[in-house]
Amino acid sequence: MYYCIVNPSARSGKGKDIWELLEKKFIEKGLEYRAVFTKGPGHATKLANSLTEPKSSDSDADSPIKLIVLGGDGTLNEVINGIQNFEKTLVGYIPIGSSNDFARDLSFPKKLDDLIAQILKAENVRTLDLGKLTYNSMSRETSRLHEDRISVTRLFDVSAGIGFDAAVCEQALSSNTKNFLNKIGLGKLTYGSIALRQLFGAEKVACEITLDGKKTIRLNRFIFIAAMVHHYEGGGFKFAPGADLTDGKFDLVYAGDMPSAKMLLALPLSFIGHYFWIKGIGHHVVQKVSIKTQKPLWVHTDGEVSVKSDHITFECLKQKLRMMN
Repeated sequence: MYYCIVNPSARSGKGKDIWELLEKKFIEKGLEYRAVFTKGPGHATKLANSLTEPKSSDSDADSPIKLIVLGGDGTLNEVINGIQNFEKTLVGYIPIGSSNDFARDLSFPKKLDDLIAQILKAENVRTLDLGKLTYNSMSRETSRLHEDRISVTRLFDVSAGIGFDAAVCEQALSSNTKNFLNKIGLGKLTYGSIALRQLFGAEKVACEITLDGKKTIRLNRFIFIAAMVHHYEGGGFKFAPGADLTDGKFDLVYAGDMPSAKMLLALPLSFIGHYFWIKGIGHHVVQKVSIKTQKPLWVHTDGEVSVKSDHITFECLKQKLRMMN
């Protein structure tokens, strides 16, 4: 049995069309399936939680639960946060969002038919790291699009961050620009265009970054801090060119004690992953990171933004996610 979680609104409504192609494959192959459609923020988490709930009376109780996700990075993030037993769950992913940063590193087949065939074969199951965010504090200010109940902890599969990149994500979540660019097939430009507007309005806030409980870095002013599981975030910014998806560690990158104009130089260079040489850009490979900021700022996990915080912790969970593609 395959359980499919479909975001029909992904890529401005094309999610439903792509689901219909997958459904034809199930019918052609005579495979059992069940499809559920998301209805808003947080719904994919609830669906995944229900579908992966242990059922002791089920005759297939010892078989893996096969989840196929059709949506963007945000939909996949919600699903991962709903999975009850990772050891027993296999995830297949068909990326149809505007950024698709999770899929960039994984050499997915470019043709949809080939990608579907790869998932349904599930011959090469691979395990990938996940990140875990803990809010040690939360502000009362919430994002324009957020779940009804904001959890103290949240998993992420691509990256998580605080500051400038999270502010960009928060604006993009409800951006008319994003919807328009998606409709004309240029959704990947959303984050770049918003980033330029956000960059020069970024607040000047001091912070402390503690690496693996040992070394503490103090910045008088930081622009962003990102814990990277994968190489890319924000629709193609290659913030962590050397990231290892299976080593149980983050590539932590940050921009601090530098003017916004200098960050404007770093952004285009980050698209090719060649920006660590710029003074003010920091890079460390760590398993756990604690961040305290002078005032609450937006925090994102895989581009999803719920609330502001001034004290967060990131941990890397080694090879937690089992993928069918």
